[in-house]
Amino acid sequence: MYNFLYKAVFRLHNCERGFESKTKHSLLIKMSSQYRFRGTVKGERMKDEDSMPGLERLADQLGKTKLRPVHEWHPASTGDMALRIARNGTWYYRDSPINRRRLVRLLASVMRKDDDGYCLVTPTEKLRIRVEDAPFLIVEMEQDGAGDTQRLLFRTNVDDVIAVDEHHPIVVTNDPLTGEPSPYVRVRDRLDALISRPVFYQLADLAVERDGTHSGELGVWSCSSFFVLGQSS
Repeated sequence: MYNFLYKAVFRLHNCERGFESKTKHSLLIKMSSQYRFRGTVKGERMKDEDSMPGLERLADQLGKTKLRPVHEWHPASTGDMALRIARNGTWYYRDSPINRRRLVRLLASVMRKDDDGYCLVTPTEKLRIRVEDAPFLIVEMEQDGAGDTQRLLFRTNVDDVIAVDEHHPIVVTNDPLTGEPSPYVRVRDRLDALISRPVFYQLADLAVERDGTHSGELGVWSCSSFFVLGQSS
């Protein structure tokens, strides 16, 4: 059977600069073969291997994510892929979780959101995928400074690091039935990340009431901008 996931990874590898050696090509094939699109290779887990203190580590990673020019790619070949991103950030292929971090990060690097939904794009193919909520999940936050001059750094489940600012705003929506808040932050282009509950609790601890005409709004400061989380009443 035609395996979309394997071909997407294989084609991306072929078009990526700096990864064209036969040795690395063989390693990718071996990696995909071991994975068999069923989960982790025995003994391998998605885990953090961080040693530096949180703030220093995130500040060091800020802006270092390698972005591919997905908006310059307009392939004629399109289709659908049996890939789903759950609300908790878990990636599934044919209802089996993808636990290999490197593979998830590779696929996430070629994601974009078009008018017809989320998709993975290479120069030769566009494959639509299903996203239950947001494609990414914020799993870590660090605070740099305090007050209206503080900077908030977020890390996603695929290790993108962003500073909350006017280009990466926090937006909170509320369920019309339950009133439960769903907080998001813009990661890049039209791709957002759902802020996990533990991180949202951290944000709530930093929340202050806004002065002036917007009195009653509770929110946080980051990079000299104020982001509303809710109402004080």
